[in-house]
Amino acid sequence: MKAISNDQKGVINLGNLILVINPGSTSTKIAIFDGEKLRFERKISHPTEEIQRFPNVASQFNFRKEVILKTLEEFHFDISTLQAVCGRGGMLRPMQSGTYLINETMISDLRLAKRGEHASNLGALLAFEIGNSLKIPSFIVDPVAVDEMEEIARISGMPLIHRNCIFHALNHKAIGRQVANDKGRRYEDMNMIVVHLGGGISVAAHQHGRVIDVNDALDGDGPMSPERSGGVPIGQLYAMCFSGKYTLEDIKRMNYGNGGLAGYLGTNDAREVVKRIEQGDEYAKLIFDAMIYQIAKEIGACATVLKGQVDCIVLTGGLAYGKYLVSHLIERVSFISEVLVYPGENEMLSLAQGALRVLVGQESPKVY
Repeated sequence: MKAISNDQKGVINLGNLILVINPGSTSTKIAIFDGEKLRFERKISHPTEEIQRFPNVASQFNFRKEVILKTLEEFHFDISTLQAVCGRGGMLRPMQSGTYLINETMISDLRLAKRGEHASNLGALLAFEIGNSLKIPSFIVDPVAVDEMEEIARISGMPLIHRNCIFHALNHKAIGRQVANDKGRRYEDMNMIVVHLGGGISVAAHQHGRVIDVNDALDGDGPMSPERSGGVPIGQLYAMCFSGKYTLEDIKRMNYGNGGLAGYLGTNDAREVVKRIEQGDEYAKLIFDAMIYQIAKEIGACATVLKGQVDCIVLTGGLAYGKYLVSHLIERVSFISEVLVYPGENEMLSLAQGALRVLVGQESPKVY
């Protein structure tokens, strides 16, 4: 993936050392950037049994902090040379896109897990602690809680239920800026549909720098994905809920974790599914093609949100490396607009660049 430049000149801005922290459910990724140049990156794996001894995400704080500091020490990196620390943003209150200075209010919300438990909640907690100890600023960038949706997009059809905005904001925004830069344009001047293809799938209408509509990629909305059900017929769902056969936890797992490809085919690995298709497995082909079909429908829906004025459709995320998925998806949606493929998700660089834009004065930090 190409570097995402901060401006049209692609300035690297060396001399700004930034520690980036990105916690996952069973790993902690850390990196040191000098401007946009990567100096060190490490994925620290945590055995499942080690993580399971903690009662909740917040209680993993000291364990993860010690592992990070020990790893940096092994790399012989002097943390006193850092200018900033940037953590992956977690499940916070709805907020605008941008780089946020971490404050006590944010820390309190994450410790209490007011919007839910998620490993990414630790990103801000760890960045804040390390930053404070060094008397340097700590930031988060475009967390999953970014919410720029139009009010009309929040209406569900049931007054007690509204559509939420939970999506892969960090990658969406970074890719949106990169596409605009590659085209010699400003992100704020373009309309695009960005499709993040990963364990969860989010399809968003980007209008002049704002994500005005996007499916809730976490909680049962939009297309199915490798491990999530997406939207399902609600009548059959509530019949299942009150049948007495399933617990609430059973239903949750069918939606998240054991939905989509995992539910139908017993695997969330798209590469494994494509191998089955190549070996003649017609059922695997039906299910995989159905996922592609649903993604294409969601792209078509976003095109109507943008009233057909779509500069480009962008496919990104890990699944965008898959030739079968990409080619079949392009076949269905290329009539709408040009389709660009930016595979993968360079989260660590995107986080560093968000902090860097503030450090060099290109952007003012937002306050939570």
